[in-house]
Amino acid sequence: MNPQTAALASEPTHGAAGLPDLAEQHRTLTGLGLDLPPLPGGLAGDLLVVHPRLVPAARLAALMRLGELPGFVVEDMTDLAEFGPAPGTLVPDRDLYAVHDPDRGDRFADRSPDEVDPELRAAGRELMTLSEGICWALQQPSVIERNHCFMTTGSRKPGRRAGTLDSRVPALWISNGTGRDGKERRGAPKVGWCWAGNRHTWLGIASVVGRSAPTLGP
Repeated sequence: MNPQTAALASEPTHGAAGLPDLAEQHRTLTGLGLDLPPLPGGLAGDLLVVHPRLVPAARLAALMRLGELPGFVVEDMTDLAEFGPAPGTLVPDRDLYAVHDPDRGDRFADRSPDEVDPELRAAGRELMTLSEGICWALQQPSVIERNHCFMTTGSRKPGRRAGTLDSRVPALWISNGTGRDGKERRGAPKVGWCWAGNRHTWLGIASVVGRSAPTLGP
């Protein structure tokens, strides 16, 4: 492990601070109107995640709130359902699972996913998926903070040619109410996208340490 990767691996993360236990998170999600199976016994982790096969990311996004403003998906991302786990990102085949140590990746602001993703993996961290990011925002709305938002590079869409990826990366940030977002959405949390090769001073690159799932059940 080179010095840069070692420093990344040892740098403390802060994302799990303030998250309630998984049972309370389950109550929060059902309180939002989601029809979920019971919390699996023995499930351990910091953040409860709903698999997109049970609740699509677009539906989860609409449940986000900042103040009184609901979340939304940008209008030019009509193919959101075609984004799945990025190559090398292993998501448990369970309706409910948990992730460990979610981190917003603020230290990666002004760096691109193409640059950072290999470093995260070399440091033993996993790329956060979009559904994981939204579930985090449902439990802790403040994780979507103006000038400190994040990309979820664990979700990617296959490219047109075999073995390639679409160049877009999903991201969570706060609408400025411009363009097709509409003025009424200014300040609302949103799912948008960025180019995998571009840098943004206000977007981190989110990650987790790992994922856990029950050995039995849906």
